Amino acid sequence: MLIFRWLVLFLLLGAALSFAFYLGTGRVYFKRWALLILKWSVIAGISFFAVLMLGRIV
Repeated sequence: MLIFRWLVLFLLLGAALSFAFYLGTGRVYFKRWALLILKWSVIAGISFFAVLMLGRIV
């Protein structure tokens, strides 16, 4: 469980940092990279809550 929390935290921090680089430089690939990281952080968050629900059911 702790691994999922840290994973989501680091993914969100990476996405925020990439958006900050995009705002600072204006280069489009930083925005693409940030959206990709954000997508994977949402997937990791959903899987975290799925594991929590499965733990309650079982």
